[in-house]
Amino acid sequence: MRRHDIGDLRELMRRLRDPQTGCPWDLTQDHASLLEHTLEEVYELADAVERGDSAQLRDELGDYLFQAVFYAQIAAENGEFDFDDVTHGIVRKLLRRHPHVFPDGTLASRRDPGCAPQTREIKATWERLKEEDRRGRALGAILDDVPMALPALQRAEKLQRRAASAGFDWTSWDGVVMKLEEELEEVCEAARGDDASAREDELGDLLFCCVNLARHLGVNAENALRRANRKFETRFRAVEEEIRRRGLAIGDCELALLDSIWDEVKARSRGS
Repeated sequence: MRRHDIGDLRELMRRLRDPQTGCPWDLTQDHASLLEHTLEEVYELADAVERGDSAQLRDELGDYLFQAVFYAQIAAENGEFDFDDVTHGIVRKLLRRHPHVFPDGTLASRRDPGCAPQTREIKATWERLKEEDRRGRALGAILDDVPMALPALQRAEKLQRRAASAGFDWTSWDGVVMKLEEELEEVCEAARGDDASAREDELGDLLFCCVNLARHLGVNAENALRRANRKFETRFRAVEEEIRRRGLAIGDCELALLDSIWDEVKARSRGS
C-alpha cells in the first residue's frame, strides 16, 4: 500500500470541506470554532512528550498537523492564503532567523563547519531579528503582540522577556529573590485582611515574580510547574496506596499520619 503524504492530507481536507459531498461537521467550522480543538491537541501533544510515548507522539503530531491544514483550507476558501503560503512564510522566516546556518538566507547556502557560533550569540541574533520583524509589521508598543490567549505563566514570561529587551529587568537573580520576599510579605499582609480582591492582586504579583525568578534561573516556569504537578500526583498516589495497604480510608486519617506517610514517600522518591 502506498504511504500517504502531505498532498493526500490536503486532498482529504478539501474533500471534507466539499460543499456537496463533504462532512457536515467540518463544513460548519471556521477559524474561531477550531481554536478550542487546536488548544486541546496541543495539550495532548505535550502530554505525549512528557510521558515519553513515541507512538502517541506520532499520532498527536498528526492531529496537530491536521489542524494546520484545516485552518489553511478555510483561509484558502476565503481567498486569504493557502497551505503553500504558510509553508513559504515559515521557511522564509526561519532562513532569515538562522544566519549562522544559512549565511546567504537560502537553503543552498552553508556556513563554515569550523565557525560554529556560541548559543548566547544565536539567541541574541534571534531576538534582534524578531524585534526587526515586529517593527516591520508596524507594531506600536513593545508589548502589543503578546497573545492574550497564552496560559498565564507563559504570557508572564513573554511579557517579561519583551520588557527585558528594552532594558527593563533585574541584573541578576538575587535581585528577583529580594523582590519575591517583598511580594510574599504583601501577600501575608493581605491574607490577614478581609479584602478578597487585595488577596488575589497580591498573590498575582507573587506568581508573576516567581516567573521572573524562573526566567533569571534559565527555567521555563510552565514546564517547572507541570513537573511539580506530576511529582505531587505521583507522591499522592503513593500515599493513597500506602493508606490502603494499612487497611485504612484516607478520609479517616489524621493530618499528622498523612504528613508522616508523605515524608516517607518523599524520602523514597528522592532515594530512587
